[in-house]
Amino acid sequence: MGNYSWQDGVAFVAGLAVLLAPELWADDAGKQPLMVLGALLALAGLYALLAAGGPSSWTTTAFAVLIFVSPWAFGFTGQDAAAWTAWIAGGVAAIVGLWGATQTRSSTTA
Repeated sequence: MGNYSWQDGVAFVAGLAVLLAPELWADDAGKQPLMVLGALLALAGLYALLAAGGPSSWTTTAFAVLIFVSPWAFGFTGQDAAAWTAWIAGGVAAIVGLWGATQTRSSTTA
């Protein structure tokens, strides 16, 4: 049970930020995609934190990339708070997800 990774914690917090953004500071801009993708990222991070054998770091990274591109895909780039939340949280979660995935891969091959 002591198999905690800081990358999973970052993914969980980023997912929560994206999930709550439309209600707290983004004036409901991009509400549906941000809430769905934020919930998926938060759940992936939570399952990994709980060591429940949930999604891999690659799955977490995929959710983060989807969050990052969601302002363009769903057309809310003009809504600064929602778009910047998606870009920052998605970018940070994607970077740490890739970091975690490559560390897991290198530690299993060594």
